Amino acid sequence: MKSVLLTFIMISSLLLPAQDSINYNHRSIGRAIKKLNGLEGKCIDLQTNNADHSLHLNGRFFELLNAEPKKQSLGYLYVGRVYSCRAGGCSLSSKPNEAENTHEYFDYFILFNKECQIKLVKVFNYQATHGYEIGANGWLKQFIGHSPMEKLEVGKQIDAISGATISAYGITNDVQEKSLLLMKILQSRQNQNAKK
Repeated sequence: MKSVLLTFIMISSLLLPAQDSINYNHRSIGRAIKKLNGLEGKCIDLQTNNADHSLHLNGRFFELLNAEPKKQSLGYLYVGRVYSCRAGGCSLSSKPNEAENTHEYFDYFILFNKECQIKLVKVFNYQATHGYEIGANGWLKQFIGHSPMEKLEVGKQIDAISGATISAYGITNDVQEKSLLLMKILQSRQNQNAKK
């Protein structure tokens, strides 16, 4: 019986592709940018000079520019990873520990307009065993129009999902945090430009 269980675990781990890093060029990102803006956009890494900002990132911010002719800003993009817990394996407040293998994850992106309001949230790589329902477009539409100063809370502004509690809280908290962080980064950038 132990050998059957061990074989099942080994086969299962082979079927789930391990991905150490986030795919910042996932095809769904480019398609979403083109669909929302009606044109090709160019993504420029949005530098976060403040050390405080980089502490909160499990991903990267980008500025979306019109490719031609004036390279005007179309908005912003965040691509990141949210860690969730394996069933019974960790608490939401604990940090991921590869050795203990208690965390799973999913990768997603947020498209913001120039005023930092959310235009789209999409999950593009779900590597967890439970909670995949948060990837449904109908559920993710709840984030559209959210601005950084508005509070997001599961069970109030965002519908809870039975069986996806950890994932729902994880993405909701991350969207709230990244919206505020983008606003702070842009304010910091404006202040630096004003000093020049």
